[in-house]
Amino acid sequence: MAALTGLERVSGAAPRRPRAWRGLVFLPAAAYFLVPLGTAFWYTIHTPTAGVSLSAYGELLTADGFVRSLSLSLGLALATIVVVLLLALPAMLAVRLFAPRLRPVMEVLCTLPLVVPPITFVAGIGTALRGGTDLLAPTPFWATLIAVQDPAFPVVLVLAYVVLVLPFVYRSLDAGLRTMDVRTLVEAARNLGASWPYVLVRVVVPNLRSALASASFLTLALVLGEYTVASLLGYEPFAVWIVTVSGSKGQLSVAVSILSLLLIWLLLLAVSTIFSKEKGK
Repeated sequence: MAALTGLERVSGAAPRRPRAWRGLVFLPAAAYFLVPLGTAFWYTIHTPTAGVSLSAYGELLTADGFVRSLSLSLGLALATIVVVLLLALPAMLAVRLFAPRLRPVMEVLCTLPLVVPPITFVAGIGTALRGGTDLLAPTPFWATLIAVQDPAFPVVLVLAYVVLVLPFVYRSLDAGLRTMDVRTLVEAARNLGASWPYVLVRVVVPNLRSALASASFLTLALVLGEYTVASLLGYEPFAVWIVTVSGSKGQLSVAVSILSLLLIWLLLLAVSTIFSKEKGK
């Protein structure tokens, strides 16, 4: 025992102490998240008349509009991720490399959507669309304006979601860029003859995998859960469909909500596992 104490003193390692406080923090946090989910799950499988039944989950695949609305939301999420990353990442790199004094200006512009209420934002979009339809009627751009409002795939929602998710994407990418010496990497690649697209795709992006994954899944979560903009503009993606169904089928809507949460958590867990393995190599 004395030898062990002396070894700890020599190595500088502190003796282990029981971590009872971890349980005191973890258990209330777990209860805070799991109790509402457990209650919601019990609501979906139990009725006073029929007892316990999984019929609500069996109705998901055959429910009218489920596959269509989910496919629409996933397509909107994918398009939003691509557009916002193509806009934000090159712009942030250009500011860091060529105009570092503009970083505060860019930060203010990218985080500005946080202070604009969604109801005000969607009211402005609706007014612009109505006024633009009348104004552009005699021009060739009228067909383009109508096309971006196509209910099958409303591009106008993609543009709106890009604005809404921009603050979160900016913070994720900014945190990733702060952990790497962008200027040195870019200058080294350029001195070796690499083109700018090659530098962006093969040099910068591999070093931002974690930041890009965080930005992508924040965007996915926002698009799958966004209701205000889509509802007021008259479209029916996944979140709007859930609210519509809840008026007549409460159990079904809660079951869909639980499954959507589990799907997002599984995707986050999978990405976290993949990136942790890549870092350990």
